[in-house]
Amino acid sequence: MEQFGKVAVLFGGNSGEREVSLKSGQAVLDALLTKGVQAEAFDPSHRALSDLTEYSRAFIVLHGRGGEDGQIQGLLEWMNIPYTGSGVLASALGMDKVRTKQLWKGIDLPTAPYRLLDENTDFNAVVAELGLPLIVKPVHEGSSVGMSKVETLEQLEPAYQAASSHDAVVMAEAWITGSEFTVAMLNGKALPVIRLQPPADVAFYDYQAKYIRNDTQYGIPSGLSNAEEQELQSLALRAFNAVGATGWGRVDAMQDEQGRFWLLEVNTVPGMTDHSLVPMAAKAVGYSFADLCVEILRQTVNQAEQGVDAAPASKPTAAHAG
Repeated sequence: MEQFGKVAVLFGGNSGEREVSLKSGQAVLDALLTKGVQAEAFDPSHRALSDLTEYSRAFIVLHGRGGEDGQIQGLLEWMNIPYTGSGVLASALGMDKVRTKQLWKGIDLPTAPYRLLDENTDFNAVVAELGLPLIVKPVHEGSSVGMSKVETLEQLEPAYQAASSHDAVVMAEAWITGSEFTVAMLNGKALPVIRLQPPADVAFYDYQAKYIRNDTQYGIPSGLSNAEEQELQSLALRAFNAVGATGWGRVDAMQDEQGRFWLLEVNTVPGMTDHSLVPMAAKAVGYSFADLCVEILRQTVNQAEQGVDAAPASKPTAAHAG
């Protein structure tokens, strides 16, 4: 694996998803080491970013703000360090649920109605427009951090307050009753669809169901008909490409009781833990976890060949890397 040189596995950080990122990053680091890659842990909350000049390329496993929103991607581009996953614009768009929805709506991709919330919002008007139940979300968080299902008008303001403790921008979205699915992306192709079945005692596929509990069920095969599976894969790929996402990632969607699909969000740096969905989908097409990590890292070689210089000697000095 000498072709990769010295690899910084970026994980941890200081977002609300730090704990998940630590687990994801450690799993990726261990996998790359088993494959003979000269990989090292790099936690931006513990090291100066200028230290990245010591590395030939970066494997980004920083979930949430700072790592998944274009910030670290922009820094790495400025430093001429090839990195995994989507670029600056796609990362920023994918992290912003509202702008992603606006983009999708602009090209007639199906996504649920929503309203932005603030301290002056008329919550009665929101319920009148979106109906009940609905779901309240921080716009710039992942892993279901700060999300709440709202079933009565009285629950809406507390849900807004809970979400606003994580993000200055909060949205309410119409609730879609049905089944939740996710579609992983790898090298421009949609992997097999996974059906997500959280435990009956939780309202939706929340943080606990994603990362803590062991009774969440994952359907792969998804249980969809062949035609439905192909329809959802095509829709998810269009949604992924629409934000300019590349390399690897995930698109979440719902199927309502009438059989229609609705797009939820794009994840440009999905989880890579033992509960995570991209490794699960990749396994279904023959990738071990370690092979998947190497395949994702290999994308940086293509990036370098397209003009990003991976040689540490050509990078800016540390004094200019801030």
